[in-house]
Amino acid sequence: MEMNTEVIVSCAVTGGGDTVDKHPAIPVTPKEIAAAAIEAAKAGAAIAHCHVRDPETGKDARDYDLFREVTERIRESDTDVLINLTGGGGGTFIPGDDDPRTPQEGSSLVTPAERVAHAVGLKPDITSLDCGTMNFGDHHVYVGTLKTMREMASRIQAAGVKPEIEVFDIGQIMLARQLVDDGLIDGPPMFQLCLGIGHSAPTETQVMLAMRDLLPDDAVWASFGISRMQMPMVAKSVLLGGNVRVGLEDNLYLERGVFASNGQLVEKAVGIIERLGARVLSPDEARVKLGLPPRS
Repeated sequence: MEMNTEVIVSCAVTGGGDTVDKHPAIPVTPKEIAAAAIEAAKAGAAIAHCHVRDPETGKDARDYDLFREVTERIRESDTDVLINLTGGGGGTFIPGDDDPRTPQEGSSLVTPAERVAHAVGLKPDITSLDCGTMNFGDHHVYVGTLKTMREMASRIQAAGVKPEIEVFDIGQIMLARQLVDDGLIDGPPMFQLCLGIGHSAPTETQVMLAMRDLLPDDAVWASFGISRMQMPMVAKSVLLGGNVRVGLEDNLYLERGVFASNGQLVEKAVGIIERLGARVLSPDEARVKLGLPPRS
């Protein structure tokens, strides 16, 4: 596969990680998250990937009304950006130390229908679909059985929303391909290769190549790395034929010791892409590439 010369830039503007006390301006409230998405769009991002947080505590949330407010604020701003609401909430299981059958505080496991309720109801352009079960940290499991993924994918498809298939390892690609083969994901399938996170696939070039080569032939894919690997992964992904993701969900710094904003991270990524000789796509061009309908 040749270098990608027409690149979709996605910005993950806040995430759900414990970063509020580590950065002076992590977006927390729906107003702040929507403003961050708009800032990213103005800097060149075609897609804004949004989590929501509890406005009081800053912790990750899975609240329909918070997602609704973020979505409405972006749409009412008349900013042309594809809205990607995370579908990763509601999958956390933390087994009890004394009895592993009993969930500890912090577990959030709910039904597949509840996990995608905001995507089904609010109908963003895109929602992420994390395919597979994986370990986070020492004692935190994200649960994504094939049965669960089937139901989530089916509900997302019926709502007319594009799933962004997030895969953290090679086996998860095979699970996602099963969903594609079963007709539960409309083409072209959209993949995000999430590398260098915890004990999942690392950021080595041979790993990205192996994962890329297992994707369906018509897949539109992107990849990202976290922390100091964010910008090197921008270049690597474009050179290997993919699209890119940056943002404060994955990296807090513009350079060593200098806190970033989402807009600055997008601008830096755009600079890298253009210096490689590629072009950054507009939201309308991204819609065509992803097989999405024109902006209404």
